Amino acid sequence: MAHLPSRRRLALAVPVVLSLTATVGFLPTAATATPSSPSVSAAVSTAEAAEAGTLTYVVNTKGHHRTIASVKKAIAAAGGTLVASYDRIGVLVVHSANPDFGPRIRAVPGVQSAGATRTAPLSAAGTTDEGAVQVLSQAEATKIEKASAAAGQSEPLEADQWDLRAIGADKAAEIDPGSRRVTVAVIDTGVDDTHPDLAPNFSASQSANCVGGVADTSEGAWRPYTANDYHGTHVAGEIAAARNGIGVAGVAPGVKVAGIKVSDPKDGLFYPENVVCAFVFAADHGVEITNNSYYVDPWLYNCMDDPDQRAIVDAVNRAQLYAQKKGTLNVASAGNSNHDLDADALEDSSSPDDSTPVKRTVDPHECFDVPTQLPGVVTVSATGVKGTKSYYSSYGLGAVDVAAPGGDKYQIPQTPSANGRILSTLPNNTYGFLQGTSMASPHVAGVAALLKSTHRSASPAQLQALLKAQADNPGCPTEPYDGNGDGVVDATCVGGKQVNGFFGYGVVNALRAVK
Repeated sequence: MAHLPSRRRLALAVPVVLSLTATVGFLPTAATATPSSPSVSAAVSTAEAAEAGTLTYVVNTKGHHRTIASVKKAIAAAGGTLVASYDRIGVLVVHSANPDFGPRIRAVPGVQSAGATRTAPLSAAGTTDEGAVQVLSQAEATKIEKASAAAGQSEPLEADQWDLRAIGADKAAEIDPGSRRVTVAVIDTGVDDTHPDLAPNFSASQSANCVGGVADTSEGAWRPYTANDYHGTHVAGEIAAARNGIGVAGVAPGVKVAGIKVSDPKDGLFYPENVVCAFVFAADHGVEITNNSYYVDPWLYNCMDDPDQRAIVDAVNRAQLYAQKKGTLNVASAGNSNHDLDADALEDSSSPDDSTPVKRTVDPHECFDVPTQLPGVVTVSATGVKGTKSYYSSYGLGAVDVAAPGGDKYQIPQTPSANGRILSTLPNNTYGFLQGTSMASPHVAGVAALLKSTHRSASPAQLQALLKAQADNPGCPTEPYDGNGDGVVDATCVGGKQVNGFFGYGVVNALRAVK
């Protein structure tokens, strides 16, 4: 798996950025915890959170109000400070500097699982830069614009959006761009809603900052911390960039998009308590679809025989199942490790990523990539312009549900830029190319939004069935798979034309979704 300095899986390669017009600024807003979905029993200051040895825990209870009340008393007795209480799913978020807090609280009656959500203490470390950004010249931007105009495309940069054409999204937009009654929430690094391609479709009332485990809905709290936190804005554009003649178009340019920020400002990681908050917030604010282009830190795979990792799986699963029960479909990327998620064993040398990684061998049937391997979540693999599996994309029979364009630097399209990655929006009114299963997942979220626009009463399970039914499955490749062209077989596809490990039920089709 390729790693960015501050994020491990979100996207591969350095983004290539271009700006068409003057920069549109944004003001990142500091998080100020306000009572929202969870109840807040104690105000936890930055100074308290920065105490040496303080860890965050998730404590998962049976859910009965008497049991929760009893567990809260036990938390205080064990040296814990309650940060947030999601009583409806029985998940409590706690800070504690007591090294014995985990074992003590797990022994309390009514506690079903409990564990630390990180391996390093809370600290006040600085933000890690994600890497340099390569800016395209205005001459290169003009070349793309001319090609788009010559092709009769409505958006100036659409000539480089091979991914839209690959799934018929350009033609689908002419029939039905999607309903404004449908919202896709991007659970990610934040969304720059001031971007002119995103502003027309952005839903501030369904956006928040969930860092710390409590939703902050103050103005702009959902925006990226800096321009380097571009990932969520890129994803949002892939889903719902408006067809307004400015830059690019999304798969579902008529639906609404929201931003729920979950990346930590200190290290850029996506901790469990943040993601729990995000799923519950989305569900409680009427979001129909969430996009999850990340894995929950600090473990690439959470093993059920480890009490801390088991508690992480339990907490996040409760939250995403709560969202499903309230009508939210959750879509997630399969990962950029080129791992077979149906294998007997996998090597994980990147976990924990908040301290010192330790090489370990895991069973993907007992150790789970969260949230993508959780029940009911739509797992998405990535393809390139040739329609084959992207060289980095994880896969696996029974693990992958559907596939979508995610980009591949080894598969070069016939576009003005000849760039095999995905072009979309970035903060400050810029645009850039990224590749990864992070880019594949929002294509599926966009198609799901189109399906939801047509099938308003469809449940999450029914939407997932529709996604699979309308997908085009190319079947396993007839030749040995060599994604990077080095002469070495990189992966083996198992399955047939109906369902297989590379594409699941197939590559999603936006045009078919609106017919």
